[in-house]
Amino acid sequence: MAYVPGVALLAALVVGCSAGSDSNATGADSKAGSPTVTPAPPGKYETLPAPCRAVPRGMLKDLLPGAAELPGDQQEKVFRGSASVTYDTDRKVGCDWKSDAPDSTRSLSIDFERVVSYDPSVSDDDRADTVYAKKEKAAGLASSTTPGPDAEKDSGAPDEKEKGKGKGADEDTAKGTAGGATASSDGSADPSSSSSPSGKASGDSTDGTDGTSEATGGGEGGSTDPEDVLPSRVLDNLGDAAFLHDAPTRAGSTAQHRTVSVVFRTSNVVVTVRYAEQPALITQVPDSGELQEKAQALARKLAETLSE
Repeated sequence: MAYVPGVALLAALVVGCSAGSDSNATGADSKAGSPTVTPAPPGKYETLPAPCRAVPRGMLKDLLPGAAELPGDQQEKVFRGSASVTYDTDRKVGCDWKSDAPDSTRSLSIDFERVVSYDPSVSDDDRADTVYAKKEKAAGLASSTTPGPDAEKDSGAPDEKEKGKGKGADEDTAKGTAGGATASSDGSADPSSSSSPSGKASGDSTDGTDGTSEATGGGEGGSTDPEDVLPSRVLDNLGDAAFLHDAPTRAGSTAQHRTVSVVFRTSNVVVTVRYAEQPALITQVPDSGELQEKAQALARKLAETLSE
């Protein structure tokens, strides 16, 4: 009986220690009144469309003149397109088409990028807006969007195609400057200082990567009034944000090559459409108005497809 009090004391100590452990396990270390972080909402899109089936056959026939006259097997190969190499089809997919006609070569490419934010405080849409804004800036246009909190992260940098285009554009700007146009601080040509349109068949100058300089269009060796050709610009009523980039280029005495890109964002997906033409003869110049119109029509069709 002399040992009973000691046993009772030991049991009390064990109970006390257990109570202390339970207190710590249930959040004794957390500070009272600490704010609760609410995760940012996910983006609307969890998957991407099959890119090589995203363009209706009727539109492909219009965008790739000459393909419909090819023999059956060759025609199917052109319209089938070539899928872009990608290692994560849940995040980025694309497709390319090319058609050679007697008077010109047309090429088309589309890219879909689904943006995912790994920062719980930044939504997928905001992260996609940052990716889009960088592409807009790379095109030489004033940004119409406000980059998100993660604007400095590398994953939003332009892809290799955009980088290559930018490098070539800088070289074209330099050539245009040497031909008589004055380059502005952002690398675009100042149309007020140029004595001739940038798209002349004679090839005197091919300034401008942002399309703000005077440009010529038209086929059959003719040209259109520069005032009828719209420059690179931000677009309205296409997705959540969009821009068009019109880039004419010429290398030496070869025929002019013109690429019109339309980039738009809808929720957490960024879409890029590139439509290009290179006439067979150096006396011909690509029709900028036609390229812009068709590229925009395709972009709007893709936006509708994503919304379905």
